[in-house]
Amino acid sequence: MTGGSVLIVEDDAELRSVLSRSLREEGFSVATVGTGGDVLSRAESSIPDVYVIDIGLPDADGRDVCQALRARGVEAPVLFLTARDAVVDRVAGFDAGGDDYLAKPFALVELVARIQALLRRSGGTASLEAGGIRLDPVSHAVIADGDEVPLTPTEFRLLALLLARPGQAVRRRELVRAGWPHGAIVRENTLDAYVARIRRKLKQLRDAPEIRTVHGVGYRIG
Repeated sequence: MTGGSVLIVEDDAELRSVLSRSLREEGFSVATVGTGGDVLSRAESSIPDVYVIDIGLPDADGRDVCQALRARGVEAPVLFLTARDAVVDRVAGFDAGGDDYLAKPFALVELVARIQALLRRSGGTASLEAGGIRLDPVSHAVIADGDEVPLTPTEFRLLALLLARPGQAVRRRELVRAGWPHGAIVRENTLDAYVARIRRKLKQLRDAPEIRTVHGVGYRIG
């Protein structure tokens, strides 16, 4: 799968140029910026299909930039780049609302594959309806009675799995596999935090089903 728009947020001009050229050769539409401030300024008028954000920006931590985007309602998937590969850094990236993580140095083919995977995961789920609500992969939202609430890619995937098995307990490890890329280090309270966000969003919809905790197992909806 090629195509889609990518915003590269990287302060190293040489690396930014290499990434931009390589992704364009793969068929992506690419824009680049060098600071977190530039990202937030662009978000006022233009949202890419995928963000590729270096954590070590000159004016901000890339994870803080991601949180700021999420706070503004931006739901596009975020892939973090970083020179650090410690577990604590990966966990912090997911906690900040990121969707994938790639440590430097990396092969360009892997970056392309991860971006393609994010595009598939953020827009490739068929419309799913259960309990009076519907997931729309085009608008990336949950809909009920004409009301629509946007979801992040991770929220979308978690809710899709729960809705695919209404009334059934879905184990935590299954939800983690659905929500995050293979090999991601996801803390117990990270999953809980995402479920709490989904619950808050469902409460904005009339008569939406409730996500219930199944103690010692996971969660179920309806």
